[in-house]
Amino acid sequence: MRVGMHLGYQNLNGVPDAEKFMQETKLAIEAEAMGFDYVGPVEHHFTDYAACPDPFQMLAYVAAKTKDIKLITAAVILPWNNPLRVVEQTLELDILSEGRLILGMGRGAARREFRSFNVELKDSREMFDEAALIVMNGVETGFVEADTKWYQIPRTEIRPRPFKSFKDRTVMVSMSPGSVEVAANYGLQTLRFSQGDWRIAIPEINHYREVFQKLHGRTPPPFIISDFVLCFDDKQKVTDYCDKYFSRMFETVANHYEFMSPHFKELPSYSTYAIMGERAEAAGGADKAYRDYIKGNLIGTPEELVDYHLERASMVGDYEMLANFSFGGLPYELVYEQVRLFADKVLPKLKG
Repeated sequence: MRVGMHLGYQNLNGVPDAEKFMQETKLAIEAEAMGFDYVGPVEHHFTDYAACPDPFQMLAYVAAKTKDIKLITAAVILPWNNPLRVVEQTLELDILSEGRLILGMGRGAARREFRSFNVELKDSREMFDEAALIVMNGVETGFVEADTKWYQIPRTEIRPRPFKSFKDRTVMVSMSPGSVEVAANYGLQTLRFSQGDWRIAIPEINHYREVFQKLHGRTPPPFIISDFVLCFDDKQKVTDYCDKYFSRMFETVANHYEFMSPHFKELPSYSTYAIMGERAEAAGGADKAYRDYIKGNLIGTPEELVDYHLERASMVGDYEMLANFSFGGLPYELVYEQVRLFADKVLPKLKG
């Protein structure tokens, strides 16, 4: 089982952006010595929710200061980026990191970010599906060419050229039935965020595996789960910090994506978000949604986290993990404390 560190670059601490950005980035560098298998930043823009506008640039810095840890864009949002540039950035970083890059792609879900890029949320499904094929072909062949609804690119040779195949190291964020179908059709590994009861996601996960096996004639790769993590030896600390910091993070996530907004009901490709809002309303509103969110992520003592992993694995099968330790304004000294504890007491058992 591969276990990575997910960097969210959420700044709810009130510290200067430059200080917060370097704290997170230096944590990514230390991840190698702590035994994590890979590390990856998000791509988000403009707000305290998350501010890492260029995952390629951040990972280039990490690549220069590490030797072996894998680097994943988690994820580059294709509707906000020209696919020609994504291919160039991917190949350049892969060379700089000596082949350690895992290309993670997503399509985004927050209206506020789409508006600033002058892109409509309703168009993201088509744009992603077209761009992903362009990017996948480009990083393999070293050429980019497109004449689609959203992209017109004359045949262009990319320099520097690719030196290593990206087959089996390309990932797609898949949080809806439509996304799962695309990932299976394209032969991509999938990444899912913990957002509640994992039993609800099992039909989608199984469908992905069945379609992937049927189309590609091989066992699908284990999907990746991105978890928010609170890990302390003292159970009372876990409870106190969850009430103070995890709740704040959940509120920030819900506000950023507008989970309770009806606009998702008008967008079939975002049906998962619409269903989440409907379930929350039917089951008791935001408080019930928050409690489900806690249960879906890794909150507890080291022993509880290992037990929860085993229980989840028994439901969903083999998976990999991206663990996010920094969120909700949790002070950096506590972030670092729990990362070290997780690395010492949880990571060996997950990998074992």
